[in-house]
This record gives sequence, structure tokens and C-alpha cells, in this order.
Amino acid sequence: MNRALTVHDLIVAGIAVFAGVAAGLLLRALLRWLGRHALRTRWSGDDVIVDALRALVPCAAIAGGLAAAATALPLTPQVGRNVHVTLIALLILASTVTAARIVAGLVRGLAQSRQGVAGSATIFVNITRVVVLAIGFLVMLQTLGISIAPLLTALGVGGLAVALALQDTLANLFAGVHILASKTVQPGDYIRLSSGEEGYVVDINWRNTVVRQLSNNLVIIPNTQLSGTNMTNYSRPEQELSIMVQVGVSYDSDLEHVERVTIEVVEDVMTDITGAVPDHEAAVRFHTFGDSRIGFTVILGVGEFSDQYRIKHEFIKRLHQRYRAEGIRVPAPARTVTVKRPDGEGAGAGTGAGEDAPVNELSGLIPHQSTVKERNEVAPHERP
Repeated sequence: MNRALTVHDLIVAGIAVFAGVAAGLLLRALLRWLGRHALRTRWSGDDVIVDALRALVPCAAIAGGLAAAATALPLTPQVGRNVHVTLIALLILASTVTAARIVAGLVRGLAQSRQGVAGSATIFVNITRVVVLAIGFLVMLQTLGISIAPLLTALGVGGLAVALALQDTLANLFAGVHILASKTVQPGDYIRLSSGEEGYVVDINWRNTVVRQLSNNLVIIPNTQLSGTNMTNYSRPEQELSIMVQVGVSYDSDLEHVERVTIEVVEDVMTDITGAVPDHEAAVRFHTFGDSRIGFTVILGVGEFSDQYRIKHEFIKRLHQRYRAEGIRVPAPARTVTVKRPDGEGAGAGTGAGEDAPVNELSGLIPHQSTVKERNEVAPHERP
């Protein structure tokens, strides 16, 4: 038979609870101080550990105070056992959540610190967090006296039905894992799909890949579609790339002079413009005898895909200005159009019947065509 509750028991229980709360507050202040020092280190893992323990340690101290208070009170064995089991279960739950945060944070930090791993991709972090929480949940059930064997059996039997019901989701999950494991696409890469979507990869999660376009819009692509389509990755095997600008000069130009001036402009752009590659070797390659010009390609170096637009913009402006200063002419396209008139009709100025009339402007072709068409339509009615 349990003894009666006394004032001494209440005082001892209150002191135990107060001691637990005070210890929790002191430990929280200590962890806050450790957190400030952890920010000064290069390793990000200590920040994650201290931040996660900041919630667990005070809870553990308070739970210890409550357990001591329960021991001091004259509780029945059944009530005392239930209180201890409940406190232990809550402590296990808090420990599981803390462990999940620590492991997920360490995985994220490791991924961000190593090139070729999943950068900001959340798929590995989510998988790790779910596994740790599941293990902690099973341990908590076992602590509460609930047998987990039937639960595991039911999960095994129902796994097939769940897999069939979530077929598309699981396909996207494993496709995302395959993409990250093969290192073909990582967050931060600039990609272009054969279907036309392109942009920077922001994240690869358990279901889809998020791509941010240059217009700052987000494109959501299922992982199965990303892994099953043709794709160009402009960030691998290296981020720097070469772009080509097509230029043409007139036939009476000195090509040696043209090449020398163009290379000087390329070197200036590579040195002055942000995003260019300063050590890029300027290259000019003549390749075509066109209708009115000699065509050539100028090869520029850019740091990453989106820099090409700014570099092309500055290069064309500077090249045009330099060509005008050097007297290098970039001819406009010209066409000579010849209109053949019907015999005996419409002899124009300086042109006899049945002769071909050259027209140097394309607009001069339209009246002749409309006149011929009109005559062809009217002529049959005038014939006897």
C-alpha cells in the first residue's frame, strides 16, 4: 500500500522540476554560445550539430527533472511505470527528430561542399530524414510495449500494393537518384532539353527537377522525362564554353587587315567585359565566298552560358565602331531581279518587247507582276 502524499514530497518534486528547467535554460545558453563559436569555423557540420542539440538538450534536462519528481512522489507502481515509459518515449521522439536534423544537415553540407555531388538537391536529404525518422518511430513503439513485428509484416505484404499504386512516383524517385548518381546533371548546371526547355537546374527532388529560365520563370520537369530525353548540359565537363559570331566583309577588303583588327577587338572584349575569359586565345576563321561578302567566324570565350549575350552585345558594338574607323566595309545583301515581259506587250522605258527588263529594287517587281496577271485575266474576254 502506498504512503500518503506529504508536503515534503511536493517540495522535493518541485525542486526536481525546477532543477530540470534551470538546467535546460543553462544548457540552452551554453549551446547558443557554442553556436557563435561554431560559425567561425570552416566546417559547417558543427553549426548543424549545435543548432539541432539546442532543442534536444533542454528537453532532455526537463524530462530528467520530471522523472526525478515522479520518483519522489508516492505513485503506484503502475502509474510510475507509465510515467517513466511516457517520458522515455517523448525523449526518444525528440532524439529521433534531432538525429534526423543532424544527419540531413550533414548530408546537405557534404553535398554542397563537393562538386559533382547533389549540391542543393533535396532528394538525398529527404531520403535520409525519412529513414532516420522511421527507425526512431519503430524504437519508440517498441519502448511503449507495442510489438512492431505485425507492423513490419503488414508493411511487407502491403508493399506490393503500395508500389503498384505509386508506380509513377517511385519511377520519378529512382530516376532522380539515377540522375544524381550518374552525375550527368547537378543543381547549378545550365541544360537544354530536346523539347526546347532550358535554364539553370535549381533543385532535383524526389518527384521532379526544377529549372529556372533566364526570364526567371520556373519549369517543373518530371525526373522520368529528364532521364529519358536528349539533353545538352552547357556546364559539363567544364563551365567555360566557346561561342561563335558570324561576320562578313566586302570582297575588296584586305583580309590580313580585317583579321588583325578583329583579333584586337576580341582581346579588348575578353579583357574588359565581365564574364569573358581573359586568357582566351582570339580566333578568326574565314570560310565562305558569299553572294556579296566573304564570311568568317569569330570565336569568343565566355565564363558560363548566360554571359554570352552580354559579350556578343559588346563585341558587335565595338567591332562595328572599329570597322567604321578602319574603313572596312560590311556590305548589305543585294539582289538583281529580272522580269520577263510577254512578247508585244508592255514595252517599258528603255526596254523593247520580248526583252528582259532588269529591276534593281524588289519593289519594282510587284507592278509588273500585277500588270501581267491583270492582262492574262482580261485578255480572254477581249478575244473574238
